Amino acid sequence: MSNLKIEEMKVNAQSVNFNADVKLLDFIQKRMDKLDQFYDKVIQADVYLKVENTSDKENKIFEARLSVPGDRLIVKKQCKTFEECTDMAVSSLERQLKKRKEKLRAYL
Repeated sequence: MSNLKIEEMKVNAQSVNFNADVKLLDFIQKRMDKLDQFYDKVIQADVYLKVENTSDKENKIFEARLSVPGDRLIVKKQCKTFEECTDMAVSSLERQLKKRKEKLRAYL
């Protein structure tokens, strides 16, 4: 049995109008790393976290841009917490990556 080191995806996170704490950034990195199970050719991920200045409770915005060879996947979610947004965005990206993989498989 060999010890293969799986390189984790580089997630560039930017927070707008607030400072994201390490716990939140780690949470996002862990969730985004799971995307490698569905499609291992992700080049990089850019994540933007924003807090809207509204009285609405769902004022957290999570936007992710995933760069894959020849394409870019973009997901934007608005929720009460960044964790909730992250989970929703990652499952949406999972579906997109699965679809993309199936399409590519059809051409092989």
